[in-house]
Amino acid sequence: MLAKDLLSEVIPALNKSDTGAKALNWMEVFRISHLPVVDNKEYLGLISHKDIYKMGKLDEAIGNPKLSLFSPFVYDGQHIYELIETASRLKLTVVPVLDKNKNYIGLVAQNELIEQFARLTAISEPGGIIVLEMHNHDYSLSQISQIVESNNANVLSLFITSPRDSAMMDVTIKVTSTDLTSIIKTFERYNYQIKSSFMDNQHLDNFYKNRYEEFMRYLDV
Repeated sequence: MLAKDLLSEVIPALNKSDTGAKALNWMEVFRISHLPVVDNKEYLGLISHKDIYKMGKLDEAIGNPKLSLFSPFVYDGQHIYELIETASRLKLTVVPVLDKNKNYIGLVAQNELIEQFARLTAISEPGGIIVLEMHNHDYSLSQISQIVESNNANVLSLFITSPRDSAMMDVTIKVTSTDLTSIIKTFERYNYQIKSSFMDNQHLDNFYKNRYEEFMRYLDV
């Protein structure tokens, strides 16, 4: 899934002649903290609610040369993972999108990224979850998939989390089976460390809630 497929159809960009008051009003309406500023198709940068308050005068045009904007963006052909990384690293509520000629074509909002994250991790699909803890040198996608499939199940989604400056990682796997007993036993025979597992609906709901909250905190501004 690419940036050009996720563009918001409702959130507009600001013109440099728009006032700070107008920008704040739009931010409140769309529940965001950033908006791109454009001049025709030229992307001038991203303005935040903090930038506007620093201006002092809300009736002043945001294109005032005294205002210095930072200019994060992605290209329309970049993958959603790169959008999520940009949004999380810079704590953005919207990600501006440019074409190959660096013309502004739209933005991707935080709520769209969250919705697509849910789809990527197969949250709505029935199944169970296993979290493996391992050294990054021990990671083998092919072996993990083989173990799951040897127990008459399939991998629905898999993602990796790793603390900074650590050689360890957590591999979270969602599989089609809700009975994980045989899969867990096979992982243990291959000397995998099972950090946690979730089979019943209550535990799965809590797991999804925690992952959602972690993702929200990751993108929090």
